[in-house]
Amino acid sequence: MIFRKRPKPINLEHLDDLEPLIESGQPILIDFWRMGCQPCRLMDGIVKELAEEYHGSAHVVRVDIGAVAGAVEKFRIQSTPTFVVLGRSRKKPSKKARKRGAVPREDAPMTARFRTSGMTRKDMLSKALESNGAVRSTG
Repeated sequence: MIFRKRPKPINLEHLDDLEPLIESGQPILIDFWRMGCQPCRLMDGIVKELAEEYHGSAHVVRVDIGAVAGAVEKFRIQSTPTFVVLGRSRKKPSKKARKRGAVPREDAPMTARFRTSGMTRKDMLSKALESNGAVRSTG
């Protein structure tokens, strides 16, 4: 097949749509943007490349803060673009923590593992995804 459909970022319409992505256990890169934001437009190409490169091992999500109610409050967005990587801790709980009842990594909650605002280099976003378990797809 000569032409193949390229994976694209997921455009979130409601914060509830984030739940199935969280349950998948894969790291999630969230791009918070707004209409009319020039840096957001410039970062759009990088976000699309990341969605294609990490397809299958991470979710790349775009959230228009003007259209998704509650996103600004929940994620404390102060400027756009803002990038947040959600992931699980990859560190094993210590013996002492396990005795106290710490949860294993697979059951650990998804938390914000990386956050940055403004123009961001692609390699920084890639490193944040890979440090949370994403693998760059080949081909």
